[in-house]
Amino acid sequence: MRILGIDPGYAIVGYGVIEFSGGRYYALDYGAITTDADTPFPQRLQQIYNGLISVIIRNDPDALSIERLYFQNNQKTAIAVAEARGVILLAAQNSNIPISEYTPLQVKMAVTGYGQAHKPQVMEMTRRLLKLEKVPRPDDTADALAIAICHAHCSGTALRSLLNQPGGAT
Repeated sequence: MRILGIDPGYAIVGYGVIEFSGGRYYALDYGAITTDADTPFPQRLQQIYNGLISVIIRNDPDALSIERLYFQNNQKTAIAVAEARGVILLAAQNSNIPISEYTPLQVKMAVTGYGQAHKPQVMEMTRRLLKLEKVPRPDDTADALAIAICHAHCSGTALRSLLNQPGGAT
């Protein structure tokens, strides 16, 4: 299964494509789609959409996994991230890619086995699982790879089925 993991944002959208086969993870492609703060916001959203479509065409993923939004203190930032996330979901939907959402807690549990793991622990475990020489940068890229690993870990399990049911766990 080829999985595209996304860490949503509007300045930086981390992406990571992994192959999960035979119980092993393989990193295929990863990086970040970046937008300039001086660019009008609608154009930034267009850049995110176009960049993600390019990643999708290049990698032909079977699934897209994305971090579920959680409350942030800065309401303006939360709204902008939600708008960028909508563009990301639209790109996946228009490309007929199944979408799964995961909370940060679910990602931490899947990658480290501990829901209270700190970011450096998740990043290091992601590096190890993918047998990478170093942790990918920027952090958003490593986060996207972790989200893809989470989907590989959860897909096809009773947990995945529960999460996909109406009113299922979040």
